[in-house]
Amino acid sequence: MKLNEQEREAVYKVIFSRRDVRGEFLPDMIPDDVLSRILTAAHHAPSVGFMQPWNFIVVRDPEVKRTIKAGFTVAHGEATQMFEGEKREIYKSLKLEGITEAPVGICVTCDRTRTGPVVIGRTANPEMDLYSSVCAVQNLWLAARAENLGVGWVSIIHHDALREALGIPRHIIPIAYLCIGYVSFFHEKPELEKAGWLPRADIESLVHYDQWRPDT
Repeated sequence: MKLNEQEREAVYKVIFSRRDVRGEFLPDMIPDDVLSRILTAAHHAPSVGFMQPWNFIVVRDPEVKRTIKAGFTVAHGEATQMFEGEKREIYKSLKLEGITEAPVGICVTCDRTRTGPVVIGRTANPEMDLYSSVCAVQNLWLAARAENLGVGWVSIIHHDALREALGIPRHIIPIAYLCIGYVSFFHEKPELEKAGWLPRADIESLVHYDQWRPDT
């Protein structure tokens, strides 16, 4: 099935307007049919050996959110001490999560035992199932943006904190905890770029042809 020009442009618009949302969440609940669509989009991500290693834990309970927020607070405090000088001050000023503000949280996980120990495509590179689950995260994120929902990835939290808060078995790997909801607005640029943390890299400096080109 070919996409027409309008459909193609819509895909690129979603990609380029996707943002990591932290502080703009509205309390409006996400309709069940919308939530179902973004989860279905995530479930249609590519996966090595078609093993579909993901599960999705939907979090609405405020008490569970507060427990997850406590795990973030611990990891955030640890991270603050890893930066120095001006970087530490900028880091401390940033809002890096919307765990209790977002109406819905979704934890995406990876079951590395699914379909057995030998998986087509995972034989040479065993981490491919983890990458497959990250593809599910990206599908969910882009589908959410198409639904005018904001998403924020809470990466500053230890896996064990998520396991304890959500009752995740030890053999299951938490891949991402995502805060999801309608927002007051989407930033024109990523917040870290606006804050001067880092600039966007020039694409020409990142593309190599046929052989790796040493930096000049």
